Amino acid sequence: MPLRTPSPAANPSPWLDPFVVLATCGWLGRMPGAPGTFGATLGVGLSLATGGLAERLAERLPIAAVAIELVLLLLINLVGIPICTRAAAALGLGVDPGGIVYDEAASLPLGLIMIPFAQRSGWMLVVAFCLHRVFDIYKPFPCRQLEHLPAGLGIMADDWGAAAWMAVCLAIGVASVHWFGLSGSLWL
Repeated sequence: MPLRTPSPAANPSPWLDPFVVLATCGWLGRMPGAPGTFGATLGVGLSLATGGLAERLAERLPIAAVAIELVLLLLINLVGIPICTRAAAALGLGVDPGGIVYDEAASLPLGLIMIPFAQRSGWMLVVAFCLHRVFDIYKPFPCRQLEHLPAGLGIMADDWGAAAWMAVCLAIGVASVHWFGLSGSLWL
C-alpha cells in the first residue's frame, strides 16, 4: 500500500504525530542550530546502552556480546526506515528534514560496534562523535549517493555511510596504537 502524504488540514500539528516524535527523538531534533549534533549525542548514549545490555545478556546466553549488540542495532536501524519515512511525510519539509535525528542517533552506535564495550572510553566516544559528525555533514562517497535513496531509506542510509567511515577511521586509530606501540592512554 503506497504511503500517502497527509494534507496539512489532516494534521494541523505534525509535531504531535507519533512518528514525528520518534523520528525527532522526543523533539530533540527541534533544538536550534545543529539538531544532528544533538541526535549524534544521543547516539553516544545509545552505544553505551546497547553495549552494556549486550554484555549483560552475553553473561546469560551462549552468544558473543558483539553479536547481540549488532542484532539490537540492526533492529533499531531497520525500524528507523519506516519511522523516518512517515515522519518526513507528516512534516512535509522535504526528503530529509533537519529535525529528523533518529538517523544520527541510530547510526553512530553502528560505527562503534567494532570497539569492544569495555574499550569505549570517554576519549574514544568523543573521537567517534566528532568523526561521525564530520562524515555526516560533508558526506564523502558514497554518503551523498545513499542520501538519494527513497524516503526513510535515504534518510537512514547516508548516516550508515558516515558510520562506516567513522568505523574505518577508528580501526586505523586503534591499529596505529597497537602497531606503533603508542600508549593506550590516548583513548582513555
